[in-house]
Amino acid sequence: MSLSTSFRLRASSCAAALTLLGGCEILEFSPNAYNGSKDQTNLTAKHLARLAANPLPPGDTLRFVFSGDSQRFYDHAENLVKSVNQQRGLSMMVIAGDISDFGLAREMRWIDERLSKLNIPYLTVIGNHDQVGNGREAYQHIFGPLNYSFIYGDTKFTFIDTNSREYNFNGKIPDVPWLQQQVSNLQGAKRQVVMSHVPPDDGDFDSRLTPAYTNTLATAPKLVFELNGHRHSFRIGETFNDGVTYINSSSFERDQYIILTVWNDANDQPKYRLKTVHF
Repeated sequence: MSLSTSFRLRASSCAAALTLLGGCEILEFSPNAYNGSKDQTNLTAKHLARLAANPLPPGDTLRFVFSGDSQRFYDHAENLVKSVNQQRGLSMMVIAGDISDFGLAREMRWIDERLSKLNIPYLTVIGNHDQVGNGREAYQHIFGPLNYSFIYGDTKFTFIDTNSREYNFNGKIPDVPWLQQQVSNLQGAKRQVVMSHVPPDDGDFDSRLTPAYTNTLATAPKLVFELNGHRHSFRIGETFNDGVTYINSSSFERDQYIILTVWNDANDQPKYRLKTVHF
C-alpha cells in the first residue's frame, strides 16, 4: 500500500468516526458548547405551554413555589423536588436566577434533569452566574428570553434581567423602558408580580437606574411584590419605604423554599400569604 493510499484511508476513517460521533452528540468540543438534546431547549416556552394547558379558573387564588440560586446544589435540588411534590394546590414554581454556577449549559441541564421531575411547571429568570463566559447564549438556548411576561389566572408575571454588572453597568440593564411598558398594562389581569435576580439595592445593580426602576414598581398598578434571589437568604421588607414589598429567596443549599398565595380582597386589592417550608 502506497503512503498516499494509506493516508487517504486513515483520513477517511477519521472523517467517518467524527461524523458518527458528532451525529450522536457524543463529542463535546468545548466546555462552553450548548448544543444538546432538543428536549432541553426552549424550556420557558414549554413550561408556559404546560401552564396554559392547566388554566386557573377566574377568581381563584394562585399558589406557587418561590426559590432561587440552584447553582451546584444538585442533591438539595433532588430533596426540594421531593418536598414540593408532596404539596397540594400548587400551580408552578418560579426560580430567581443563578441556575448555574459557571454559566455552563451542562450545569443548566443537570438542574433541569432534577426539576423536570416536579409535578408542576417551573419558570426562571437569568442570574449573574448564568452569564459567565457565554452563559447568556446558553441560557437563551436552553430556557429562552432574558425578559418576558405572561398572565396566568388573574396574575401577570414580569421577569426581567437586572444583572447590571455583567454588562459593565452600561446604563441599559435592567431595561427600564421595557419594564415600564409591561407593568403599566395589566392586560386584563387583576394583580401583578415582578421577578428579577439582583435586588435594586444591591451593588451589582446599576445604581444610576435604581430610582427609575423602583419608581416604576412603586407606581405599577396592583403590584403584589417583587421577588429576588442573589443573596442566598430569605428577606422580606419595604426596602425603599415606598409601599413595594421585596422578597428575597433562600438558595437551594438552605433546604428551604417559599410558598406564596395571592388573591384579591373584597375591594379588589391584591393580598398575599407567605409560608416558608424547610425540607
